Amino acid sequence: MSDWHQSEIILPAFPRGCHLITQHVIQDLTSLRRCRMGLMHVFIQHTSASLTLNENADPDVPYDLGMALDRLAPESWAYRHTCEGPDDMPAHVKATLTGSSVSIPIANGRLLTGTWQGIYLCEHRNQGGRRRLIVTIHGEFSD
Repeated sequence: MSDWHQSEIILPAFPRGCHLITQHVIQDLTSLRRCRMGLMHVFIQHTSASLTLNENADPDVPYDLGMALDRLAPESWAYRHTCEGPDDMPAHVKATLTGSSVSIPIANGRLLTGTWQGIYLCEHRNQGGRRRLIVTIHGEFSD
């Protein structure tokens, strides 16, 4: 039977940069373990942080991702929106470039990510604080 399950996940505060959060997302999702076939959608409720799916094996990847995003949207540009500090508007630009959600297929209680893929939180603020995710799973579930 096809069904929907939705959960809110509150991530701890992370420093600026890209952080692998796959385990944070799936650790308490009992509905994921019961899903025979479906789709998991993860949405971040913030405009100065983002989500992406990328390589999870080499620890240089999150560093390089953060460096590239900083070069694409540096704080030194003459932004007009500066009322929340010099890191705020670049954070919005970076979030626009990387996106607010990821969708991943599920089979037999597991995410069907590639061998080297993981879910990343891209924290674009120097002190972004805790971040809220909404995880929605649609699929066929075992009893």
